[in-house]
Amino acid sequence: MNRLASLSVLAVLLPAAAALAQEVPPSPKPATPEIATCKKAALDALSAKEPEIKDIYIDEDGATVAVSEAKIETIPVTRIVMAEAYLRTDRSDKPRRFLCLLGEKNKVLLTFFTAR
Repeated sequence: MNRLASLSVLAVLLPAAAALAQEVPPSPKPATPEIATCKKAALDALSAKEPEIKDIYIDEDGATVAVSEAKIETIPVTRIVMAEAYLRTDRSDKPRRFLCLLGEKNKVLLTFFTAR
């Protein structure tokens, strides 16, 4: 009898647990350190010019983070980040190409947006 009671309780709880699991939104994918660093620098620069821009959306799934051994004069460029970005986080604006050059110790050397 106990086994039957346990199974009936389990049969009631499993669908409820599944419903609760579906209601929890998935957590956002964490940004790579390079993308996070570039996003912060770009947002700081944009916000200084246009205070109404509070956040930007960078498409991390389609982003490329490339290792580089290039130099700009004597300054090493260690990473190049390329992605699509939106100046409105709801992506209601047009996508822009985003380019970010990182130097030693993940120091941002340049961030650049261009229309597609």
